[in-house]
Amino acid sequence: MHSELSRLISSLQEFYMRERFILERDLGERTLTHRLAVQIERHFPGWDVDCDYSRLGDRTMLLPRGSIVSTDDTLGKSVYPDIIVHRRSVPKHLLAVEVRKSTNHQPLQHDLHKLMALTDPHLWFAFACGVLLTLGRTGVTGAEVYVGGRREAELSAWLADRL
Repeated sequence: MHSELSRLISSLQEFYMRERFILERDLGERTLTHRLAVQIERHFPGWDVDCDYSRLGDRTMLLPRGSIVSTDDTLGKSVYPDIIVHRRSVPKHLLAVEVRKSTNHQPLQHDLHKLMALTDPHLWFAFACGVLLTLGRTGVTGAEVYVGGRREAELSAWLADRL
Protein backbone atom coordinates (compact mmCIF):
# COMPACT_ATOMS: atom_id res chain seq x y z
CA MET A 1 0.00 0.00 0.00
CA HIS A 2 2.92 2.39 0.55
CA SER A 3 3.56 2.59 -3.19
CA GLU A 4 -0.06 3.52 -3.95
CA LEU A 5 -0.17 6.04 -1.11
CA SER A 6 3.11 7.58 -2.30
CA ARG A 7 1.56 8.08 -5.73
CA LEU A 8 -1.47 9.66 -4.07
CA ILE A 9 0.85 12.04 -2.19
CA SER A 10 2.51 13.06 -5.46
CA SER A 11 -0.94 13.62 -6.97
CA LEU A 12 -1.92 15.85 -4.06
CA GLN A 13 1.30 17.86 -4.32
CA GLU A 14 0.64 18.52 -8.01
CA PHE A 15 -3.01 19.30 -7.30
CA TYR A 16 -2.04 22.00 -4.80
CA MET A 17 0.58 23.44 -7.18
CA ARG A 18 -1.71 23.54 -10.22
CA GLU A 19 -5.13 24.32 -8.76
CA ARG A 20 -4.57 27.49 -6.75
CA PHE A 21 -7.29 29.30 -8.70
CA ILE A 22 -10.08 26.96 -7.61
CA LEU A 23 -8.69 26.57 -4.09
CA GLU A 24 -8.45 30.32 -3.49
CA ARG A 25 -12.04 30.83 -4.67
CA ASP A 26 -13.41 28.09 -2.41
CA LEU A 27 -15.16 26.25 -5.25
CA GLY A 28 -17.29 23.19 -4.59
CA GLU A 29 -16.20 19.74 -3.54
CA ARG A 30 -17.10 18.17 -6.90
CA THR A 31 -14.83 20.63 -8.70
CA LEU A 32 -11.96 19.82 -6.34
CA THR A 33 -12.62 16.09 -6.66
CA HIS A 34 -12.51 16.21 -10.45
CA ARG A 35 -9.30 18.21 -10.56
CA LEU A 36 -7.66 15.89 -8.01
CA ALA A 37 -8.72 12.89 -10.12
CA VAL A 38 -6.92 14.43 -13.11
CA GLN A 39 -3.70 14.46 -11.10
CA ILE A 40 -4.26 10.94 -9.74
CA GLU A 41 -4.73 9.63 -13.26
CA ARG A 42 -1.23 10.84 -14.18
CA HIS A 43 0.30 8.79 -11.36
CA PHE A 44 -1.57 5.55 -11.96
CA PRO A 45 -0.74 4.55 -15.56
CA GLY A 46 -2.59 1.48 -16.74
CA TRP A 47 -5.46 2.13 -14.32
CA ASP A 48 -8.81 3.81 -14.90
CA VAL A 49 -9.56 6.79 -12.65
CA ASP A 50 -13.19 7.85 -12.32
CA CYS A 51 -15.32 10.20 -10.23
CA ASP A 52 -18.75 9.24 -8.85
CA TYR A 53 -18.53 5.87 -10.59
CA SER A 54 -21.08 3.29 -9.49
CA ARG A 55 -20.53 0.46 -11.96
CA LEU A 56 -18.56 -2.74 -11.81
CA GLY A 57 -18.60 -3.93 -15.39
CA ASP A 58 -22.30 -4.07 -16.26
CA ARG A 59 -23.40 -4.28 -12.63
CA THR A 60 -24.26 -1.42 -10.31
CA MET A 61 -22.13 -1.21 -7.20
CA LEU A 62 -24.56 -1.92 -4.35
CA LEU A 63 -23.98 -2.39 -0.66
CA PRO A 64 -26.05 -5.05 1.08
CA ARG A 65 -29.44 -4.01 2.45
CA GLY A 66 -29.26 -2.86 6.03
CA SER A 67 -25.91 -1.20 5.44
CA ILE A 68 -25.26 1.96 7.44
CA VAL A 69 -24.44 4.06 4.37
CA SER A 70 -27.68 5.81 3.46
CA THR A 71 -29.09 6.28 -0.03
CA ASP A 72 -32.58 6.41 -1.48
CA ASP A 73 -32.37 2.98 -3.10
CA THR A 74 -35.10 0.45 -2.42
CA LEU A 75 -33.18 -2.59 -3.70
CA GLY A 76 -29.83 -1.92 -2.11
CA LYS A 77 -27.37 0.79 -1.31
CA SER A 78 -25.77 2.23 -4.41
CA VAL A 79 -22.38 3.73 -3.80
CA TYR A 80 -20.73 6.61 -5.61
CA PRO A 81 -17.15 7.00 -4.35
CA ASP A 82 -15.70 10.43 -5.06
CA ILE A 83 -12.67 9.02 -6.89
CA ILE A 84 -11.72 5.44 -7.67
CA VAL A 85 -8.65 3.84 -9.20
CA HIS A 86 -9.72 0.58 -10.81
CA ARG A 87 -9.98 -1.43 -13.99
CA ARG A 88 -13.36 -0.99 -15.61
CA SER A 89 -13.33 -4.22 -17.62
CA VAL A 90 -12.23 -6.63 -14.87
CA PRO A 91 -13.01 -6.67 -11.16
CA LYS A 92 -9.78 -5.05 -9.99
CA HIS A 93 -10.38 -2.28 -7.45
CA LEU A 94 -7.30 -0.58 -6.11
CA LEU A 95 -8.18 2.68 -4.41
CA ALA A 96 -11.32 4.53 -3.29
CA VAL A 97 -10.94 8.17 -2.25
CA GLU A 98 -13.49 10.27 -0.39
CA VAL A 99 -12.83 14.01 -0.46
CA ARG A 100 -14.08 16.64 1.99
CA LYS A 101 -13.41 20.33 2.16
CA SER A 102 -12.06 21.53 5.49
CA THR A 103 -14.96 24.01 5.57
CA ASN A 104 -17.50 21.16 5.46
CA HIS A 105 -18.99 20.95 8.94
CA GLN A 106 -21.26 17.98 8.27
CA PRO A 107 -20.45 14.90 10.37
CA LEU A 108 -17.76 12.61 8.94
CA GLN A 109 -19.77 9.46 9.66
CA HIS A 110 -21.18 8.99 6.14
CA ASP A 111 -17.73 9.13 4.50
CA LEU A 112 -16.17 6.90 7.17
CA HIS A 113 -18.88 4.27 6.82
CA LYS A 114 -18.63 4.40 3.05
CA LEU A 115 -14.88 3.70 3.16
CA MET A 116 -15.36 0.89 5.66
CA ALA A 117 -17.94 -0.67 3.34
CA LEU A 118 -15.91 -0.16 0.16
CA THR A 119 -12.87 -1.89 1.67
CA ASP A 120 -14.82 -4.68 3.39
CA PRO A 121 -13.15 -7.92 2.21
CA HIS A 122 -16.47 -9.78 2.47
CA LEU A 123 -17.91 -7.82 -0.45
CA TRP A 124 -17.12 -9.05 -3.95
CA PHE A 125 -16.04 -5.60 -5.12
CA ALA A 126 -13.83 -4.62 -2.17
CA PHE A 127 -11.18 -2.01 -2.83
CA ALA A 128 -7.67 -2.77 -1.62
CA CYS A 129 -7.49 0.62 0.09
CA GLY A 130 -9.72 3.57 0.92
CA VAL A 131 -8.58 7.08 1.80
CA LEU A 132 -10.47 9.96 3.36
CA LEU A 133 -8.89 13.31 2.50
CA THR A 134 -9.86 16.63 4.05
CA LEU A 135 -8.69 19.40 1.76
CA GLY A 136 -7.89 22.90 2.98
CA ARG A 137 -7.05 25.89 0.80
CA THR A 138 -3.30 25.43 1.15
CA GLY A 139 -2.92 21.74 1.95
CA VAL A 140 -4.43 18.54 3.23
CA THR A 141 -5.75 19.02 6.77
CA GLY A 142 -6.70 15.41 7.45
CA ALA A 143 -6.11 11.94 6.02
CA GLU A 144 -7.26 8.47 7.06
CA VAL A 145 -6.55 5.13 5.42
CA TYR A 146 -8.96 2.17 5.41
CA VAL A 147 -8.00 -1.43 4.67
CA GLY A 148 -10.02 -4.56 5.26
CA GLY A 149 -13.14 -2.65 6.31
CA ARG A 150 -11.52 -0.66 9.11
CA ARG A 151 -9.30 2.33 9.73
CA GLU A 152 -5.63 1.38 9.46
CA ALA A 153 -3.91 3.45 12.16
CA GLU A 154 -0.30 2.87 11.06
CA LEU A 155 -0.96 3.69 7.39
CA SER A 156 -3.06 6.70 8.41
CA ALA A 157 -0.17 8.04 10.50
CA TRP A 158 2.32 7.26 7.72
CA LEU A 159 0.20 9.18 5.19
CA ALA A 160 -0.51 12.11 7.52
CA ASP A 161 3.21 12.50 8.31
CA ARG A 162 4.00 12.88 4.61
CA LEU A 163 1.29 15.38 3.71
